[in-house]
Amino acid sequence: MADLDEALLDDADRLAAADPASVLRALAGAGAQVRRALELVEESPAARWGREDRPRAVVVAARGGATVVAGALEALAGQRAAVPVVARTGAALPAWVGALDLVVAVSLSGRAEATVALAAEAGRRGARLLTVGAAGSPLEAACAMGRGVHVPLPEPGREATSAPTSRTALWSLLTPALCVTSSLGVLAPLGDASATEALAEVATALDAEAEACRPGSETFVNPAKALALDLAADVPVLLGDGDLAGVAARRAASVLARTARVPAVHGRLPDDAGDVVATFGGPFAAAAEDDLFDDPFLDGPSRSRLRLVLLREGTAGASAAVLRLAERSGVRTSEVVADAGGPLARFAQLVARTDFAAAYLALATGLDPATSPHVAELRDALG
Repeated sequence: MADLDEALLDDADRLAAADPASVLRALAGAGAQVRRALELVEESPAARWGREDRPRAVVVAARGGATVVAGALEALAGQRAAVPVVARTGAALPAWVGALDLVVAVSLSGRAEATVALAAEAGRRGARLLTVGAAGSPLEAACAMGRGVHVPLPEPGREATSAPTSRTALWSLLTPALCVTSSLGVLAPLGDASATEALAEVATALDAEAEACRPGSETFVNPAKALALDLAADVPVLLGDGDLAGVAARRAASVLARTARVPAVHGRLPDDAGDVVATFGGPFAAAAEDDLFDDPFLDGPSRSRLRLVLLREGTAGASAAVLRLAERSGVRTSEVVADAGGPLARFAQLVARTDFAAAYLALATGLDPATSPHVAELRDALG
C-alpha cells in the first residue's frame, strides 16, 4: 500500500482539503438522509399501504452498490418473516411473481438496466411495484407504466459538492424500502416498534456515530480513524457475526475496494468460519515481523499479513471462538461492535463505522474517496 500520512488524520483542515467532494460530510449526513427519506415516503401513495395489503412475497431488485438494500431486507426478514423476501440482482423476474406479490426495485441513478427491466416486467405481470431512485429516471418511467409508486431521492443540499453515490447515499435508498415493507407487516424482526420508530432510532444512531467519527476528533479517540490505521498495512478479512452483520461485512468489503482501493474478503458467521480459520495456518497469517536490517531490494518486500476484522452486535457469538483461534495463531485482529438500540440501529452503526474508516484510509494514502478512474473506464468499456 502507498505510504500512510498518519498526521493528516489528526488535521481537520488538511482532511477537508484532501476531500474535495466532501465524502466525510456526506457520510456524516446519513441520519439526515433517513429523516428526509421518511418524509418522502409519507408524501407518497405508499404511505397508505398497511398490513391489510401484505403481499404474498417480496422480490427486491438491486445491482452494484445498491445490493446492500436487498441484502438488508433479506437478512431482517430471516426465518421469522411473515412472507418470503427474495433478493435479485439480474433482470429476470422469478416465474412465480404475479399480482399478489410486491417488487421493490432500487437504483440510485435510476438507470441500472437490469433493475429497470425487472421493474418493467413486474408492471406487465400486475405485481405491486415500489421503486426508489432518481427523479425523472428510466426507473421512475417504468414504475409509472406499471402503475406503481416511485419514491425519489432527496434533493442534494446546497453544501453538496458532488453527485451522491451508493456509498454516500445508502440511507436514501434503504429507508423507503425498509419503511414500506415494515408497514406492510413483512419485517417481523422489527418487533413492536413501528417503521417510523425503528428508523428514527437508526437516524439517532447514525448521528451518534458521525459525532464519534468526526474529522476533528483525534485518532486515539476516533474509532473509524483507529480502524483505518489497523487496515493500512494488512489484507482485511471481514466477518460478520450473524445475518445483518454479514450484510455489513459485505458492504464494508465493497466500500474498502471502491473508496480505499483495498481488496478485502468477506463472510458471515457461522457459515464461513471454516474457510477463514483454514487460512490461519497459511503464508499470510503470521508472517515474521520486519527485521530492522532487511533490505527490500535484496530480501524482497515484506509480505502483507491477514487482519481479521470482526463485525458483531453486542455479545460475541461464534466470533468469540474465531477471535481466540486467530490470536493463538498470530493473526492480527480488529473488532467493530454495535451494542446500542434494535437490530436496525446496530446494523447502521456497523455500516457507518466501516464507511468512515474506508474514507479516512483513502484520504491518508492520498486517494480521492469519491472517484475511481478504473471503475469509470470499465463503465465506458461496457457502454
